[in-house]
Amino acid sequence: MLIINQVYIAHALFQDKEGSLRVRPVTQLYKKMNYISSTNIKYYILLNIVKNSFLPILIILLIQTAAFSQISISGRIIGHNGTGIEGVHIRIEESKKGTVTNNEGFFTLENLSSKDETLHISSIGYYSQQIKIKAFADQKNYLTITLSEDVRSLDEVVIEEKKNSIQVERLPDVHDMYMPAGKKNEVIQLGGVNANISEKTGRQIFAKIPGVFVYDMDGSGNQINISTRGLDPHRSWEYNIRQNGIITNSDMYGYPASHYSPAMESIERIELVRGSASLQYGAQFGGMINYVTKQPDTTKAFSFETINTGGSFGLFSSYNAISGKIGKLTYSAYYQKRHSDGYRKNSKSDAQSQFASLTYEFSKSFKIKAELGRSSYVYQIPGPLTDAMFEQDSRQATRSRNYFNPDIYIPSIIIDWKISPSTKLRLTNSGVYGNRNSVMFDAFANVPDTIDPVTNQYKPRQVDVDNFKSFTSELRLVHQYKVGGMNSFVSGGVQLMKNNLRRRQLGKGTTGSDFDLTLTNPVWGRDLHMKTTNIAFFVENLLYITPKLTISPGFRVEGGTTDMTGTITYYQPEALPNSIKHEFPLFGISSQYKLDADSKIYAGFSQAYRPVVFKDIIPGSVLEQVDKSLKDAKGYNLEAGINGNIRQVFSYDISVFQMLYKNRMGTLALSDDQGKAYILRTNTGNTMTKGMEVYAEYKPFIINGQQGVKTEFSIFTSTSYFDAHYLKGHSVVNNENTDVKGNKLEGVPTWISRNGLQFTHNKLFATIQYSYVSTLFSDALNTVEPSVNGARGKVPSYGIWDFNGTMRIAKSYTLKFGINNFLDKKYYTKRPTMYPGAGIWTSDGRSFIVSFGIKI
Repeated sequence: MLIINQVYIAHALFQDKEGSLRVRPVTQLYKKMNYISSTNIKYYILLNIVKNSFLPILIILLIQTAAFSQISISGRIIGHNGTGIEGVHIRIEESKKGTVTNNEGFFTLENLSSKDETLHISSIGYYSQQIKIKAFADQKNYLTITLSEDVRSLDEVVIEEKKNSIQVERLPDVHDMYMPAGKKNEVIQLGGVNANISEKTGRQIFAKIPGVFVYDMDGSGNQINISTRGLDPHRSWEYNIRQNGIITNSDMYGYPASHYSPAMESIERIELVRGSASLQYGAQFGGMINYVTKQPDTTKAFSFETINTGGSFGLFSSYNAISGKIGKLTYSAYYQKRHSDGYRKNSKSDAQSQFASLTYEFSKSFKIKAELGRSSYVYQIPGPLTDAMFEQDSRQATRSRNYFNPDIYIPSIIIDWKISPSTKLRLTNSGVYGNRNSVMFDAFANVPDTIDPVTNQYKPRQVDVDNFKSFTSELRLVHQYKVGGMNSFVSGGVQLMKNNLRRRQLGKGTTGSDFDLTLTNPVWGRDLHMKTTNIAFFVENLLYITPKLTISPGFRVEGGTTDMTGTITYYQPEALPNSIKHEFPLFGISSQYKLDADSKIYAGFSQAYRPVVFKDIIPGSVLEQVDKSLKDAKGYNLEAGINGNIRQVFSYDISVFQMLYKNRMGTLALSDDQGKAYILRTNTGNTMTKGMEVYAEYKPFIINGQQGVKTEFSIFTSTSYFDAHYLKGHSVVNNENTDVKGNKLEGVPTWISRNGLQFTHNKLFATIQYSYVSTLFSDALNTVEPSVNGARGKVPSYGIWDFNGTMRIAKSYTLKFGINNFLDKKYYTKRPTMYPGAGIWTSDGRSFIVSFGIKI
C-alpha cells in the first residue's frame, strides 16, 4: 500500500518469477503475503534498477514516501448496553503512547508502527483489558471494544473529583433508553458549576447553555422559569420537564406548567435536549429538561450530606440527605426547607421539599425502583408596578394580601428488565397530584388595595384552586443489533396519559391579610373540569452507516381528546362545553458525523405540537366566546451545528435553528347575526423564529504543579441571536382587529449573552460572570411607550454582574460564597399578561450568600 501526501493508492509492487517489478492490485497482493514492509519494497526496487535500468526514478520517490507513511488506530469503547464509556485510558505498552476516550467513548491513536503492539485499556469501575494488535497503513484500523463492569473497583474519591471539575458535557449516542445522537443537547454537571444553587439563579446555573431566557417573577428560589429559541418561559411550560425521567408538568394537555420545584441542592446534573428530540420525549416545541437527582453512595450502608445556606434578605436554607446500599436494596432521601424575606417588600417565601427513592435489584438483569417527590411553597406576592413606581422605588410593593401556594406530589414506579445483553425493557408508571392555590386582590398596578371607608375593611380577595390528577404509563424497549458489522439501535414504545384538572376560580375570599383560602360564599365563579385521555406510539432507529456517520429517523403518533365541562356563573351552560381532539402523526430525522474523537457535525428536523392551554379556552366575560373548532399549535424544529474540543483547551458548540409555530392563540373582534359585538378566542397567528446559538470556552493556560496542584484559567461566552416575527396574526385594539404580520414576537429579545472568567487553583474555584439581555416587546403590537398601568411597553435591556466561589476543604467539606448582581442593577425581565399580574415585576438587586456543605 503506497501513500502519497496521505492519499491511498490501491496497488502494490511485486517481483514476478522472471524477476521483473510489476504492479498488482493490493487485494491480490495480500493473498501472497500479510503485509509488505518498506524495507522489502526498497530491496525490490534496487534489485530491479540493476536489472532494468529503464525503471523511472519517479517510482523510487513514491516508494520512499511510503516508507515514512503514518499509521493510526481509532475506535470506540462501549459497555454492554452499547453506550460509549468516557474517560477510558488507552496505552500502547511498547511505545508508551496513550489517549483517553471522549464523552461518547471514541478515541484515536496516531503515528503508530506496523509492528505487533499491545493495547492496555483501563477505566474505573470496569475490568481492564490487554489486546494484541497489528496496524496496517492500508486499512481503517477501527476497533470496537466492550468493557465489563467491575463494581469492586469503584473509587468514590476519584469519581467525585471528576464530577466536581466538569461543567458542561454532551450526552452519548444512546443514553438511558433514549437516543440523543444527532440532536443538540447539553448536560450541566452541577458539582462543577459556580452558582447560587439554593436560590436557583437561572442565569448562573444555565450560564453555558446558549439561548436560555430566564424569567424572574416568582421570588428567589421558588421556581425556575426558562425557555429557549423564543418560546414562553412561564413555568418552563414549553418543555417536557422531568425528574429522573419522570414527567413533572402539572397537566401536559390542560396546563403544562411545571409547579413541582425540588431542591436544587439535590440535583446532580441537568440534561437538556432541544426540540428536535420531541418524538422521544413528547412533542413539546422546547424539547426536554431532565433534573437528575444525586445518586446514592453504593459503597456504604449509610452516608449523610448537609448543605446550609445563609444570605441577604433573611435567606436561610437547609438541605439534609441520606443514602446507601444494604444488600440488594439501594436507598436515598432528603428533606429541604428554605425561608426568605425577599428583595421587595411583602415578598416573603417559605418553601420545603422532600424526596425518597428505593431500588431493589432482584438480579443483574431485573430491578424495581420506587420514588416519591414533593415540593411546596407559600410566596407572598408583592404585586406589579407601573413604570413610574419602578423608577421611584423598585423595591416597593402594591399588594400585601396576595399569596401563591403550589403543593405537588410526584410518585413513580419503574421496572427495568434486561431481557438479553442487547435488549432492555422499561415500564414506567407515574403521576402528578396536588394543588395550585392562590388568594389575591387581582387588579392593575395603578389600582390600590385600600380599606373601604364604608365597611372599614379591605375588599374580599379572589380565591383560585387547581387540583391536578395526572397519570402516565409508558412501556419502552431498546434493542441493539448489527448491520454490516456495525452496532445500531432501535427504541420504541407506547405512552398512555390520563389527566383530570379541576379549576375553581373567582371564589369570594376573606377580607383578611394572611394566607387563607376560606370562602365566604360557597359558589365558585368558575368550576370547570379539563379531562384528557391520550395515547402515543413512537419509534426511532439509530443507524451507524459508518463508525463516524449516524442517521436516526423516527416517528410519533398521538391521538386523544380533551373535554372541558363545568359551570361559569356569567355564561350560558349550553355555550360552554369545548372538546379538542389531538390527532398528530409526527416525523423527524437527525444525523451526525464525527470529525474526530472530540468533534462532530449534527443536524435534525422534527415536527412538534402544543395542546391548547386551559386558560386559552375560558371566556373572560359574557362579551367573549370560544371557538368550537380550536386547533392545537403545531410546527417544526430544524437545527444544525458543530461542537467539539481542540486539544482540551478550546471547547465550542455553534448551531443555527429555525422554528415554525402555527395556530397561536389570540382574539378577534366580531359581530353576531344581530350585529352585537363580541370577542372570539381562537387561533389567529403563525410565527417563525430563526437564530444562532454559540458556546465557546478557551483555556489560555493549564498548569499541573507539584503534588497534584492544578492551576487553570478560562474564558467563556454563551451567546444567542433571535429573529422572531409574526408570519400572520391579529390583535384586538379598541374592539378593532389590527394586523400584526411582520411584527416582532413578544417576549423575545434579539440578543442573550452570558460571558465569564473562571479561575481554578488547587481547591479554589472562582467565577465572574456578565449576563446581557437586549430589549424586548411585551405585546404583539410592539408597543414602545409604556401604558399608565405598566401592562404594556418595551422592556429595557439589562446587564448583570455576578461573582461566585467554591472552596473544597479536605475530602468532606465545601464552602460556597457569592455576590449576585454585585453592581446592584435595577431591572426587570418581562411584563406578564397573566399570573402574577400585568405590569412590572422587579428582579432581585445585590445580595450575598454563603453556603457550607458536609458529606460523610
